[in-house]
Amino acid sequence: MDIKQLLNNQHELFLTGKTLSYAFRKQQLDLLEQSIHEHTHELLEAFKADLNKCEFDVVTTELSLALQEIKYFKKHLRKFMRPRHVHTTLLNFPARGRIICEPYGNVLIMSPWNYPFQLTINPLVASIAGGNTTIVKPSAYTPNVAQVIKNILDVFDPAYIATVMGGRAQNQELLDQKFDLIFFTGSKDVGKIVEEKASSNLCPVVLELGGKSPCIVDSTAKLKTAVRRIVWGKFLNAGQTCIAPDYILVHSSIYEQFIQMVIEQVKANYYTSDKLNDNFMYIVNDKHVERLKNLINLEKLVFGGKSEGRLFEPTILRDVEFGDAVMQEEIFGPIMPIIKYDELDEVIKYITSHDKPLALYFFSRDKQAINKMTSLTSSGGVCINEVIMHFTEHNLPFGGVGASGMGNYHGKHSFTTFTHSKCVLSKSPNIELMVKYPPYTDRKSRFAYFYLGHKQQKDD
Repeated sequence: MDIKQLLNNQHELFLTGKTLSYAFRKQQLDLLEQSIHEHTHELLEAFKADLNKCEFDVVTTELSLALQEIKYFKKHLRKFMRPRHVHTTLLNFPARGRIICEPYGNVLIMSPWNYPFQLTINPLVASIAGGNTTIVKPSAYTPNVAQVIKNILDVFDPAYIATVMGGRAQNQELLDQKFDLIFFTGSKDVGKIVEEKASSNLCPVVLELGGKSPCIVDSTAKLKTAVRRIVWGKFLNAGQTCIAPDYILVHSSIYEQFIQMVIEQVKANYYTSDKLNDNFMYIVNDKHVERLKNLINLEKLVFGGKSEGRLFEPTILRDVEFGDAVMQEEIFGPIMPIIKYDELDEVIKYITSHDKPLALYFFSRDKQAINKMTSLTSSGGVCINEVIMHFTEHNLPFGGVGASGMGNYHGKHSFTTFTHSKCVLSKSPNIELMVKYPPYTDRKSRFAYFYLGHKQQKDD
């Protein structure tokens, strides 16, 4: 079936109203959960084949996050679907105001290759909960995982949820269609194309992009904890995480100590007898391996830097400057540039003079410095004395700002994103305030000024 016909079928199904009831949405969430459990072993094998991702990482960064999102919505969906009553003003007395969260309709979800399962399933869960029909387009860069996603979603009627496989040609054809909402996770360059295509149909978009997320460590930080958390977050998924600490800014007073502790922590985490562990994740393809090699300045290399096939060592660069190649683009790989700074104002000036990042990390025990950093910088999200973990919180919105994206999701915020908040004003036909109708007399004008809290202007 071609893509245009597939979307037409979904549009027709949506117009029947079948997706609207709580019972239907809950049933589909149950079905999705069951299908995921049935394909878990298959999913583990696919991740190993595509990315050399070990079972622990698949379970913790992919499966658990998706299943927790399903569990969350099954618990809260009925409450989210209830109309929300709001107060109305005297101007509309007597009346009732309600906000109804209605589905957008036909949704397109375009997911990336770096977390190909959970960044597909999590928005899909929200789309189901919102009452939409959905076309899912997994990344072609992880073909085995994409196939398992398709197998999982094949339990659904394609007129309700369908998976479109393929590469750029299929992406192009999908973006040429008229959807009611597009949810895209990926690079900034492709995000611009998605937004441009969507604008021709006045289609709302959610763009989850990325950027160079800074990590700052000041002189008051608890260094052992900071190093452990930063090393974990930087090299998680071999650095192929949109909210990974991209570069590290360290106060000059602890700079040398920080570098040495990072090297020791990397060895402890990822090496056995000076040999990189077999379960360290692969870079997605050879093209990205070559791109990462070109970012390394050998004169500033203090650890790692080697690659064998798609296995790329954790790499540490010191004395990095803002003009270096590694600072000109999002790294998206296991390379940690460490930059020395003296004054926090210098750091803030640099961050605010560049694109707004998806995340900002600050390790400090100085409350005044923390308040300064959070109030004077703008980013999609902030972690104080932690990295990455804000992504796991249902009650916190996740999303970018400026060049790092638009819109947000997770938990209740996902439901808000995948539904339109429709206002409903219900007014009694039995009582009428005549002041709004012509003729407009001086008395009515005085009433209008009184209602607005302004004094009526007098003629000279």
